Amino acid sequence: MSERDTDTIAAVITPPGRGGVGIVRLSGSLAFSIAQQVASKVPEPRMAHYGPFIDHDESLIDNGILLCFKAPHSYTGEDVVEFQAHGGPVVLDRLLQRCVASGARLANAGEYTERAFLNDKIDLAQAEAIADLIDAETTAAAKLAARSLQGEFSERIHNLVSALTHLRMYVEAAIDFPEEEIDFLSDGKVAGDVELLIEQVETLLAAANVGRVMRDGMTLVIAGRPNAGKSSLLNALVGNESAIVTDIPGTTRDVVKEQIQLDGMPLHLIDTAGLRDSSDVVEQIGIQRAHDAIAQADRILWVYDGDADPEHRSFEESNLPPHVPVTFLHNKADKTGRKIGLDANKKVFAVSAKQGEGIVELKAYLRQTMGLEQTTQGEFLARRRHIDAIERALEHIRTGKAALHEGLAGELMAEDLRHAQLALSEITGEFSADDLLGEIFAGFCIGK
Repeated sequence: MSERDTDTIAAVITPPGRGGVGIVRLSGSLAFSIAQQVASKVPEPRMAHYGPFIDHDESLIDNGILLCFKAPHSYTGEDVVEFQAHGGPVVLDRLLQRCVASGARLANAGEYTERAFLNDKIDLAQAEAIADLIDAETTAAAKLAARSLQGEFSERIHNLVSALTHLRMYVEAAIDFPEEEIDFLSDGKVAGDVELLIEQVETLLAAANVGRVMRDGMTLVIAGRPNAGKSSLLNALVGNESAIVTDIPGTTRDVVKEQIQLDGMPLHLIDTAGLRDSSDVVEQIGIQRAHDAIAQADRILWVYDGDADPEHRSFEESNLPPHVPVTFLHNKADKTGRKIGLDANKKVFAVSAKQGEGIVELKAYLRQTMGLEQTTQGEFLARRRHIDAIERALEHIRTGKAALHEGLAGELMAEDLRHAQLALSEITGEFSADDLLGEIFAGFCIGK
């Protein structure tokens, strides 16, 4: 730790505003000394003491409860003191300033949790779970964040890293002892272990993608040609007239954003300008913004006029990014007579946005695409950086597998397994760059 990391820090850890109780927390080597100055007493660890909190001029700040936690048995792993006073902002500010004047400094955002991580009280995934638990907007997200905080996600990562480590040892032993009678690389064990690893990482990636949706929600972009019924669909999904609907092509000039919840999970809906060639400068800007939104989408709902374009040929001219999954939405089914819902080939979903027909079924389908119906008790919340790390690990393992099968290249395979191990270790913080840690903990609130 740097000298700054060993400072005694102080912060109000309860939300701003007025309340029945407010708490000021100290953490560091001077915590007990400052408690002695403010409360004239340091109680036994984990024993509550009620008494006066005194300012530097001997005036009374408040009467409250003092709690002490001796290192390493505390949230940060350091000596920790908590002053519980009445929750008025003036009272808490006086108490905080008293602590600072006595030798502490104001804590940075996330510094308590960062110290818990640096002192091996939690790993990086658990630290992020604390922020996710605080920010959770639904019961489901809070439950999954709590599971991550308990270490379920971290345990799965540790198990995979352990398996990678053992496989690396086996491969490197085969490299170091080539004179042995048994060819370790071709005896089938390595190939079998690699296949099992790939399967396990793929399973973890699928769960992480569901966890990411549970945390961030799914961004769904409604796209299509002008007058296909995009704005009508947005209004039907939201349940109010959020977007202007007319028969005039090009009415929507900008992206229109709304949010709904499916089983408590956020679904970010974005209605976009109709995609077509246009000489109108304002409409061109709207079309460019539509393409920008589409590039960031988790899924595209391509809405087409089932009466005017029954084969949705307009999609072929749209030049949409190939990596974003697409659901084709046959609109105006009330005119075409098409059966509401998903077709037999599971490629086209039919609705009548204007009449509101098929909207309930469409929401059920979207729940399925979000992975909500497959959520089990073993799932966890995940962030985009977790998914990126898992994807990189999976790619390295697959590359190592190819090296093994193409030429029994043990050295190349060992290197790929090492990179996979490092990628997964980024998730728990066993291997992390300092700038990554700064970015993660800067997103916490002051006092946590």
